[in-house]
Amino acid sequence: MFSVTSRLLWRPRRLPGRWMLVGSSPCKHYKQEKLPPVQEPIPPASVTEIRQYLKMQKIPFHDGYSCIHVPSIFVADKQQLRHTYSLFIDKTTGQFICTATLVEGNWQDFQANVELQDKGLTLSDRHSINEQNNQTGEDAKHIWDRALPLWQLLDEQETKDVKARFGISSVSNTTLKHFGVRFLRTGQALVFPWFSPSGTSLKGLKLLRVEHQGDRVHHVENMLPRPNAYHNLFGLPLISRRDTEVVLTGRELDALVLHQVTGLPTLALPRGISCLPPALLPYLEQFKRITLWLGEDLRSWESAKHFARKLNPKRCYLVRPSDQQLRPLEAFSSGMNLTKILRSALPAGHKSIISFCQLREEVYGELVNVDQVAGVKWARFPELSKLLKGHRKGELTVFTGPTGSGKTTFISEYALDLCMQGVNTLWGSFEIHNVRLAKIMLTQFAMEKLDEQLEKYDEWADKFEDLPLHFMTFYGQQNIKTVIDTMLHAVYMYDITHVVIDNLQFMMGQEQLSVDRLALQDYIVGTFRKFATDNNCHVTLIIHPRKEDEERELQTSSIFGSAKASQEADNVLILQDRKLTTGPGRRYLQVSKNRFDGDVGIFPLEFSKTCLTFSNPVKSKTRVKKVKEDTEEPVQKSVAAAGEVPKKQRSQKQSSKSTNLP
Repeated sequence: MFSVTSRLLWRPRRLPGRWMLVGSSPCKHYKQEKLPPVQEPIPPASVTEIRQYLKMQKIPFHDGYSCIHVPSIFVADKQQLRHTYSLFIDKTTGQFICTATLVEGNWQDFQANVELQDKGLTLSDRHSINEQNNQTGEDAKHIWDRALPLWQLLDEQETKDVKARFGISSVSNTTLKHFGVRFLRTGQALVFPWFSPSGTSLKGLKLLRVEHQGDRVHHVENMLPRPNAYHNLFGLPLISRRDTEVVLTGRELDALVLHQVTGLPTLALPRGISCLPPALLPYLEQFKRITLWLGEDLRSWESAKHFARKLNPKRCYLVRPSDQQLRPLEAFSSGMNLTKILRSALPAGHKSIISFCQLREEVYGELVNVDQVAGVKWARFPELSKLLKGHRKGELTVFTGPTGSGKTTFISEYALDLCMQGVNTLWGSFEIHNVRLAKIMLTQFAMEKLDEQLEKYDEWADKFEDLPLHFMTFYGQQNIKTVIDTMLHAVYMYDITHVVIDNLQFMMGQEQLSVDRLALQDYIVGTFRKFATDNNCHVTLIIHPRKEDEERELQTSSIFGSAKASQEADNVLILQDRKLTTGPGRRYLQVSKNRFDGDVGIFPLEFSKTCLTFSNPVKSKTRVKKVKEDTEEPVQKSVAAAGEVPKKQRSQKQSSKSTNLP
């Protein structure tokens, strides 16, 4: 079983919890009495087990795209029971939801309720499984009541100004009324409602503000209540049972434009390109064609392909991003034909063998978007970004360093940097407990010594909760199959794109294979390599080095085991903990392998004991030694000072994403 949010990151506040719009007037707050509980992680259930149980109980069913459809056991009208296939069971996890009554739970809950039904218990006896999840947060109600319909503000000029500010001057008042968009004067935010599928009750809100950063316009989102505690597809009540085609977008503004221009059913995902929660899949079962138009960059394209695997690629079509196919709102503003773009979407499913003709446009897209192909850049480690160019999905990074040199501390900041930029991260710490690891990361996040400033703890903990960060609850020796199963579960549930394993040696004690230790390590490394490739997920694997002369620098050959680890790895990073002849300092990070473009080199690290970081700004300029593998000619570049972490405004009461996995 899984445990929910870590006690370190969620504890009773000393002061009443409050929610306030970022940038709004601080004169009035709304007290948050109670938030819906975090959705329980789902124990695995195989589709074979589900089918066998349904047959044994003589419950009729049929296979859908991603769910098994059965008559709802929660529908009171027995005459319609066998004709109302409104209960959906996820084929991967066993999670179920009845779209008629909004009762939901895991596979064990379903089995328990079938037994209760056999005992003759009434619907009211069983309907409390998700009773709390169907309650709307008090804050959401207050804000919704205070917000004004955007299509009928008292001043017509105000309506025009608001539309212009958000870039939706071309969106008609009829469309705004159809989707129920409102405007909150306090905070100057658009309010997008999430209603129940029947449209009878408010389930939550998303608030959108605009910030200007120079010439760029930046959108800031706030969600109420927790986004994973209710079903939040914007536009869901407007879907008819007879609709067979839908367009999924990453923004509510795009959904407005697409529906207005094409007339097609259009839905907006609650968290854009970052996640498609499995709890939303049942609401998409009725559609025979799903077109995903999530954005204009390569990260949107990768997310669309990933979501298509959840939805069943046979019915999914993807709008490929390019300079000629922008986001729907920008494309419409530029005079493009949205209907034509949708009809030219590419099928997500294809045969195992394809020709260059089918890859031609995708290759061109990578050439045009070189920076995006390189991956997510490190904000705290610009020197690492210069060498590796970025953090890319589907790669395997091997990291090593002497015992006691600070490997875990460095990798925690290395992963935190990416997580702060939206990279969904799963930490597997088998050497230190999660509480200690979270304490280290929280200190690095705040860049302050919090044990001396406890009054700031809640403020930083609230912000830390908003990160897409999850932890495995394993500690000590673990079986590789159990770890891989947990990683697969996390990829499916939370769309994890970066997994950190600390460290490989803890995978080797539980295996009962009749092979020697080196062959066992090769098997485990190969398993992580395959996982990274198959799931398009980056894996960072920490491996202890061999015991060598302490006076010598570590090399790629110093990694414990055979050469397979360094051969399979796309990147090899070495934390050097001794003085080098190439420059001053005690600790250096060495990039000794870079499969992406071959750049390797070293740069110094300066450790701050106060905030446990390696990314403090360097006082004086030093030199970075950079070597191109194909030429082996050193090219020296000055080391850029590591800047402070970009400040991002966040709502204090967004969803808690820091979750423990088994």
